[in-house]
Amino acid sequence: MTRPGDDRPGDGGDGMYGGESAKIYYAQHTARGKDYRAEAEAVAEQIRLRLPGASSVLDVACGTGGHLGPFTELIGYAEGIDLSKPMLEIARRELPAELPLHVGDMRDFDLGRTFDSLTCLFASIGYVGSVEELRASLLCFARHVRPGGVVVVEPWWFPDTFVDRWVSGDIVRWEGDTISRVSHTVREGDTSRMEVHYLRASPDTGVRHLTEVHRAMLFTREQYETAFSLAGLRPEYVPGTPSGRGLFVGVRT
Repeated sequence: MTRPGDDRPGDGGDGMYGGESAKIYYAQHTARGKDYRAEAEAVAEQIRLRLPGASSVLDVACGTGGHLGPFTELIGYAEGIDLSKPMLEIARRELPAELPLHVGDMRDFDLGRTFDSLTCLFASIGYVGSVEELRASLLCFARHVRPGGVVVVEPWWFPDTFVDRWVSGDIVRWEGDTISRVSHTVREGDTSRMEVHYLRASPDTGVRHLTEVHRAMLFTREQYETAFSLAGLRPEYVPGTPSGRGLFVGVRT
């Protein structure tokens, strides 16, 4: 999912994030020096505060897998799952061959096993389309952690913290190409709508234009906490870390 100041597609699917979009996403974050390690450290700290012996993690909506490498060092065994096959293809090239990656929808995937912890970062949870789908996702997450296991979800903005009519933009250079990105985000009822335009200039192929539209749900803090509780997860909201939106951390009862 993309949003003001943060372009992660997460669980966007092949239709929204095909090969071209996935490559641009990866190039932008890599060229801008996104600190996946620091973000993974902040999340791992929250997990270990509640389960000191945690040694396995499933990263839902893992995208190109930027957090998975650090998680293997900080927690131990790691797996990733995402709806976008092109994103996973990039992750596969960047990660050790033995690290399992799966294609799946956060609302109803079933890996048939549990982990000590589960993460869903970069506000990818905002891709669900309703409160009912939020609750279905949290139930799915809870099924994939053992009793006492920890679920960490980075929310999208709350209705009272979302900034309407937000504009952002940047330019990066990557492997000989120049990529510019501008976006405009507005509120539409209980969702945010971001329109993103990319220009990719290559010495060989010239300039190409790509446009995307992303919608994310503006759930309240209470709606998140209720979804956690209904899933049998004891919720706590940790403000600030790691992106300014905070984290919801739930322990399976």
